[in-house]
Amino acid sequence: MSALSSWVKAARPRTLPLAVTCILLGGALAKGSGLNASQDARFVAVMLGAAFTVVLLQILANFANDLGDFQKGTDTAADRTDRALASGALTETAMKRAVKWTATLAFLCGVSTLVAAFWGVPSTAMKAFSLAALGAFSIVAAMRYTMGLKSYGYKGLGDVYVMLFFGPVGVLGVGLLLTHGVDMTWLWVALFSGCMSVAVLNLNNLRDHTSDALMGKRTLVVRLGFERAKLYHLAVLGVGWSALALFFTTTQADGLWKGTMWYALLALLHARHAVDVWRCTDPSTLDPELKRIALSTFLVALFMFMDQTLGA
Repeated sequence: MSALSSWVKAARPRTLPLAVTCILLGGALAKGSGLNASQDARFVAVMLGAAFTVVLLQILANFANDLGDFQKGTDTAADRTDRALASGALTETAMKRAVKWTATLAFLCGVSTLVAAFWGVPSTAMKAFSLAALGAFSIVAAMRYTMGLKSYGYKGLGDVYVMLFFGPVGVLGVGLLLTHGVDMTWLWVALFSGCMSVAVLNLNNLRDHTSDALMGKRTLVVRLGFERAKLYHLAVLGVGWSALALFFTTTQADGLWKGTMWYALLALLHARHAVDVWRCTDPSTLDPELKRIALSTFLVALFMFMDQTLGA
């Protein structure tokens, strides 16, 4: 395998659409709320900056996860040939360097996005500072999932952080960047985004729960047990879709959102997925479900974004 293909594999491209989901949702909500001339002029620059920042953060998390699990011995060549360090495709030194550079690029991209969003806008310094602090926290969180002695992923706190950063921080943060304000009804969409991201993480942890338990990685699945973690998975999906349905119901009078049939079809796809997970007895068969949930959630976000940008 070439060096380039090894780095691409370590970046895990299939995780990136889900990372961009919160950006698309935030952009759709901002457009739907109505942008003034100044905000609209900044829309493309802010969206691109936010998207690049989130993609870099996701890649950073993937690199750091590969490094952290390798250092702790959780990933070995025998069972994780898909991991860059465990398989020997990349060296530990090279990965440490990549983590540092990716973190630096994410920071610079985030600062540039803040400048594009708030430069020349009066009375927004505190909002910009708050988002900058959240951005710095996001970088640290991306690195500390499995890296370090106090990595939160090994303590069963991964679900909380994923919910926070792919939900309220991601969706409401983008909305704030674009409109310089937040509508509280957006919380329902943020909850949907966070729940779907937690569902993907839970699928990953369901698949790996046996090896995680052996290596002391106390994910929520390890703490709950396989059967109860499947029930938790169904609850996460139910809460997420209920939140999105509530958002559409409460905003339907505005006539802003179309294509309800497509969302219903995607909800049915997730319902079918829920049945498959509930019936699952072999964790290794759950890997395709990761892609199913990630891509279908991305489609929900893409439909909402296209509804507001192409239909405007």
